[in-house]
Amino acid sequence: MVEQLEKDMIEAMKNKEKEKLTVIRMVKASLKQEQIDHKKEINDDLLIDVVNKQVKMRKDSITEFEKGNRQDLIDQTQAEIDILMKYLPEQLSIEEVEKVIMTIFDEVKPTSQKDMGKIMKEATAKLKGKADMKQVSTMIREKLESI
Repeated sequence: MVEQLEKDMIEAMKNKEKEKLTVIRMVKASLKQEQIDHKKEINDDLLIDVVNKQVKMRKDSITEFEKGNRQDLIDQTQAEIDILMKYLPEQLSIEEVEKVIMTIFDEVKPTSQKDMGKIMKEATAKLKGKADMKQVSTMIREKLESI
């Protein structure tokens, strides 16, 4: 995926795609920053983490733009999210996420809300990059409340 990012950057330069190039450069800069700050090796896992953060930031921005009634900024930010999604593994449907959560519940056998940490640890290991973890957390919390 890291090589694909490089290829896409070169392609965006050749085709003069300013928006795509800007987004890719931001991802590369964040990737480099993570590498320096946390002394991590640049690999696909780090790329997924960085892209997830970038997508989350943009989704938060869209929420704010909706409050300000700025459709132009919403459209631009959504276009950036669409570019970023290419660098994430295919996202699971809600039904698939529910199946994974059910499997985790069968393994962990939670008894109360106090087991949220154990379940989230397992869910993060299985779903990171494949689903919106905020949504996963909400689904797990609702499931725990019904116990």
